[in-house]
Amino acid sequence: MAHRPVSLTIGGFAQAAGVGVETIRFYQRKGLLPEPPRPPGGTRRYGEADVARLKFIKSAQRLGFNLDEIGHLLRLDDGTHCEEAAALARERLHDVRERLQDLMRMEAALAGLVERCAGQSEAGACPLIAALQGGAQA
Repeated sequence: MAHRPVSLTIGGFAQAAGVGVETIRFYQRKGLLPEPPRPPGGTRRYGEADVARLKFIKSAQRLGFNLDEIGHLLRLDDGTHCEEAAALARERLHDVRERLQDLMRMEAALAGLVERCAGQSEAGACPLIAALQGGAQA
């Protein structure tokens, strides 16, 4: 039995990749996904490579890469640019670590305010509200 290549309409492509049709069109306008030719009187068809490319894009987004960076990574996918791809990943890792530090500071400030609220008697201003009104940090 011969293996037949996958031939999907845009709706089938969207379903296979777990996105909406408008997402596919958006990525095509951004140049991240190719738009297959439309045969005369026919419907554009997408294949396994298109699904894999879209899954790559979504995976890269989940790691925090923006669309320009993803486009750059897609252009590097020939097996000879690993160091350049790693440099992009190092930049992204640095940004993630900075965001984690910011989140840890936010968590500590909120935890302090929640604790102060829990110890607050019914009379008087709420420490959380007072801190936010005054722009103060815990």
